[in-house]
Amino acid sequence: MSETATREVVQEAPDVIEQEVPALAGDPAVIGVPTFIAGSIALGLVLTGFVPAAAVGASIPIIMTATGIGQVIAAVWAAALAQNAVAAVFGTFAGFWLSYAALVLGLTHGWFGVVAADAVRTQELFLTTWLCVIVMLTLFSLRLPLVFTILFGLVDAALLLVLLGTTQASAGLTKAGGFAVFAFVLVGAYLFCNALSAATGGRGLPLGRAVLR
Repeated sequence: MSETATREVVQEAPDVIEQEVPALAGDPAVIGVPTFIAGSIALGLVLTGFVPAAAVGASIPIIMTATGIGQVIAAVWAAALAQNAVAAVFGTFAGFWLSYAALVLGLTHGWFGVVAADAVRTQELFLTTWLCVIVMLTLFSLRLPLVFTILFGLVDAALLLVLLGTTQASAGLTKAGGFAVFAFVLVGAYLFCNALSAATGGRGLPLGRAVLR
């Protein structure tokens, strides 16, 4: 092969390589949504009294591993696709679920130096913080399809009910918060069906029109 021909091959090689490398694609929701659902079901069962109050840590194996890790994977995947809004949602919920696991484990094992008398205030701090964050996420979702606003609104309701149940020592309000969790589980299941339908070559499900355009 002549020197000129060799230079032409070398110059063309990057273009060939670039064409052979598949573009990063996919839908982070196929991982993020089902792991979110799993943690939500576990949390809802705890809040509605499926396990004794002393067994509050029963949901942690699911929430800390499947849900927390799943949300992180989905957030990183979405960020790699430059889906910034999706990454923000999954990243926010990754923070919520992992910090919830840390809260429960920390309080039950005395990791953070919080004495028993301050445990309720600590839970109120946690719930208030995340209620504020998810409310902001809900306002942002007004530009998204309606189903997302409904989902975040139900998360807000669940957090508010559990917060009120904690401050007022009301098992009824806490249980109501658990039922609100099951309500947003149903919305999450709808979103999961939408993602799987699209992933398997079908049509996506109707998601509703955005409140703001």
